[in-house]
Amino acid sequence: MNIHPTAIVSPKAKLAESVTVGPFAIIDESCEIGENCVIAARAHVEYTVMGSSNYIGEGAMIGAAPQDLKYHNEPSMVKIGSNNVIREYASIHRATHEGAATVLGDSNFLLTMVHIAHDCVIGNKNTIINNVGMSGHVTLDNCAVISGYALIHQHVRIGSYVMLGGGSKIVKDVPPFMMIDGNPSQIHGLNKVGLKRNGFTPERIKILEHLYTHFFRDKSLLFADAVEKIEETIPMNEDVKYFLEFIKNSQRGVSR
Repeated sequence: MNIHPTAIVSPKAKLAESVTVGPFAIIDESCEIGENCVIAARAHVEYTVMGSSNYIGEGAMIGAAPQDLKYHNEPSMVKIGSNNVIREYASIHRATHEGAATVLGDSNFLLTMVHIAHDCVIGNKNTIINNVGMSGHVTLDNCAVISGYALIHQHVRIGSYVMLGGGSKIVKDVPPFMMIDGNPSQIHGLNKVGLKRNGFTPERIKILEHLYTHFFRDKSLLFADAVEKIEETIPMNEDVKYFLEFIKNSQRGVSR
């Protein structure tokens, strides 16, 4: 281990041999840190289990107590996968209830001052830009881009391959594959650039274009009618199944 002499690391913390800990960083006893992780200067990690090859930036706060009046010091955690980059002064708070966890998956990129609140569940390969505020119990699926200064309400779910515009206010669920922007926020089309960058073929994108037209552009169709038309007229591949599962199970209502 490469631990700077000014760092404070609990002897009860479990650190892999290849971990690097920078000046004045603090790692509390309730932590497990995997191979090749870097904890930069003045970062503070507590109540956290993380996999390998994560970078925790300068001044980041990982595992702090939730900002939730229902919390009364119950033992809870932050669970982080592997290959994440969490830049300077980002914060991820642990869950509110005993035995629960705030979760960050693999290969995510969190920029400066991003805040992930208690009980959030973040998937894989997401990019979250500077100063995003993500309230408690938010779910973010995979491969989305959340632009800077976006504000996301509690219990919102954001689907995979979404492009969320800077400064947006999100109070309803955001279906997968879409672009959304504004305050109040609105869907502005299919995220074609993001889909192409993630390897979607022209055929897959064409099917999603038809889906978008039925659900978002045809204003004469009510929610149930749009779903029925999609089920009747569009080939039922995995993308369409995922979209329909998402909107049918929405708890906060779907952004349209």
